[in-house]
Amino acid sequence: MLRLTRRYPFAASHRLHSDQLSAEENARLFGKCNNPFGHGHNYVVEVSVSGVAEEASGMLTRREDLDDFVHKKVLTRLDHANLNTDIPELENVVPTTENLTLLIQSWLAGAWSEFAGGNLQLNRVRIEETGRNSFEVKG
Repeated sequence: MLRLTRRYPFAASHRLHSDQLSAEENARLFGKCNNPFGHGHNYVVEVSVSGVAEEASGMLTRREDLDDFVHKKVLTRLDHANLNTDIPELENVVPTTENLTLLIQSWLAGAWSEFAGGNLQLNRVRIEETGRNSFEVKG
């Protein structure tokens, strides 16, 4: 089984804040990420696919096809977005990178048959928020 991973940068802003918590609890839990005006990140999302290479081409898939799929399903929605206000699925959720990782995985998995048919599997989605923080979900 082979795995191909492609990396895609995008920029987005968010504010980490929960209406279920007091101002003091939000400040303690989220620190400077609770800034009322929000803050931004230059994220990198990695999408990994796995499967068996096609005999004729020796490739899992055309990289351009994966790029087009990820651009259509993920990047057009997220690049330069305010995660708190521009993404309906995050409207009532704290837009942590953990939640963002799960959302991207669900978008890709939900449309996977459009891209891969039966020969490839969505193996992993990983987001690098900063040089020190990354989150990933398998499958």
